[in-house]
Amino acid sequence: MSLEKLLENPRVWRGSCQASTRAGLASGYPKLDRCLPGGGWPQQALTEILTDQYGIGELRLLMPALAELSTEETHYGEQTEPGWIAWIAPPFQPYAPALQQSGIDLSRMLIVRPKDDSDLLWSAEQALSSGTCVAVLLWPDKLDDQGSRRLQLAAEKGHSWAIAFRPLTARQQPSAAALRLELQSTGQGTRVHILKSRGGRPAVLDSLL
Repeated sequence: MSLEKLLENPRVWRGSCQASTRAGLASGYPKLDRCLPGGGWPQQALTEILTDQYGIGELRLLMPALAELSTEETHYGEQTEPGWIAWIAPPFQPYAPALQQSGIDLSRMLIVRPKDDSDLLWSAEQALSSGTCVAVLLWPDKLDDQGSRRLQLAAEKGHSWAIAFRPLTARQQPSAAALRLELQSTGQGTRVHILKSRGGRPAVLDSLL
């Protein structure tokens, strides 16, 4: 059978060579945006941030985008209002004055403290797929490949952004995340290593924060 005849068969799927044109959510860091497909954080997807300790800039990295999301008007049926930002099992109490100073609308924040990892994953899925949360931050003790796929699907369903904070030991574990970053503290600041970027390439950004 000739190639032309084969391609005429409606059961044959023909892929496109065009890359996705979905715009990313600007991070507020032009150096990072230039390395990310779409020019920013992947939307409706799971982002993983790996770090060996908290407080080295992992939240500061997200603040510009979260501030924009917390004030951006979103349609919910006949209502129009900003979406919610859910914090699930944060290892600390979010410091309200600092968040407010960064531009976060505190009235659009939810803090959830599940009993264990199974409840944490369930809570994150519900928040992501609800269609009312623009972003869901979570701190799981463990997250296997299946769990990451569940989060990715929930983010797609609810048009939300999932951000999972994980230890550096998770680097060798498979994940369905669209983006995986590793943060390390150096003498010059915080180094951001792009480990995985769907449609992009690995990169290392020194002293980004």
